[in-house]
Amino acid sequence: MQNKLTRIAMLLIVLISFTSCSVIEGIFKAGMGVGIFIVVVIVVIVIFVISKILGKK
Repeated sequence: MQNKLTRIAMLLIVLISFTSCSVIEGIFKAGMGVGIFIVVVIVVIVIFVISKILGKK
């Protein structure tokens, strides 16, 4: 029980420390080109996953 509680506490600490605003701030600090590249990669991954799910009919 103590181990499970420790894991949940660590997860909460990580979630609080890595907010979405800080991620967006990091993307803009790295440059607009890098931000666009990251967005394109995420969109390609989502399209790939959706095509795999719908292709199994």
